[in-house]
Amino acid sequence: MERKTNMKKYIAKIEPLNALKIGYEAHGQAEFTVEGNNLHIKVEMFDTPENIEHWEHFHGFPDGKEASVPTIEQDTNLDGYIDLIETEPVSGTTMVPFDDAPHEMNIPHDGYPVADANGHYEYEKDVPLDKLQAKFKEAFGSEDLQLDKRVVYVHGIPDSLALPDTVAGEVMCYSANTTLPIAAGKIEAAQD
Repeated sequence: MERKTNMKKYIAKIEPLNALKIGYEAHGQAEFTVEGNNLHIKVEMFDTPENIEHWEHFHGFPDGKEASVPTIEQDTNLDGYIDLIETEPVSGTTMVPFDDAPHEMNIPHDGYPVADANGHYEYEKDVPLDKLQAKFKEAFGSEDLQLDKRVVYVHGIPDSLALPDTVAGEVMCYSANTTLPIAAGKIEAAQD
């Protein structure tokens, strides 16, 4: 007799953001599987700016409020771009990175996936849930990731693409080109 495990799966369909301005229709899917003490993260993206690193994270509200994907209405300064700062009212703050060590929650660094010459990349990582939850609690006051209340973001355009000064999002020594959202998707519990 096969024993059923206590597994939960979540999926985010990732759609383009800022596509008209940057000339890329970045899209893909993220999957999250929680089983025991393991969080398996898998992201596959297409049509992203090629040959550059793409920061990717889930964003949300520490109080557990439902996060949502931004629309052009979030372009509050009317410059035609939805920058990182403008996403915060609807999507909250950057929470967990999909990088070389998500459980360390080290956001600004060079450990994210790099797209190939066709703008495609795949990211896959097993994360120790207890370590991630401990770091998450330290940062946000709760160890509950509440994945179905979060939004996945993919960021990054080439430095050669000029952005107006109105586009905010500089983080430490990283430019707004690094942090500009290029795609986003709401995480939802997968149907059995």
